[in-house]
Amino acid sequence: MSFQLPVRVYWEDTDAGGIVFYANYLKFMERARTEWLRSLGVEQRALSERTGGMFVVSETQLKYHRPARLDDELLVSAELRQLGPASAVIAQQVRMKADPASPLCEGSIRIGWVDGGRMRPARMPAELTGTLEPHLRSLPAAAPRSPIRAAAAAGAQRPDPT
Repeated sequence: MSFQLPVRVYWEDTDAGGIVFYANYLKFMERARTEWLRSLGVEQRALSERTGGMFVVSETQLKYHRPARLDDELLVSAELRQLGPASAVIAQQVRMKADPASPLCEGSIRIGWVDGGRMRPARMPAELTGTLEPHLRSLPAAAPRSPIRAAAAAGAQRPDPT
């Protein structure tokens, strides 16, 4: 079972059309990841002060299915899917509390551990990986790869922006 955070949609979360502004789903997911870590006993500020490191988001992949609206009650999930020495991938979904069967938005977020002073990748502290490892859930065999990672693995080049 994945961690779930209840969230209510407020005016500040909506756009002029009355639906949740697309970028706010990332805010909801950030809150769920933070509360998931807190539920595991990981206090990010204390960890950063003690180790000098911190998490940064290094990659996102989202798919929007249907909108949420003002006053909707949502459930935002977080589930650890990959854990490496310097990064982790968390699968996340935003669902209606009243209809949790189908997601409004889903995706994966890669968070990297960096040295806070240099802002360079670093190994996660052993205490952190030790806390996260028991919560690792592997991807289903047929799960699609991130388009970003799939293109890189296939040797695809990014288009020249000029």
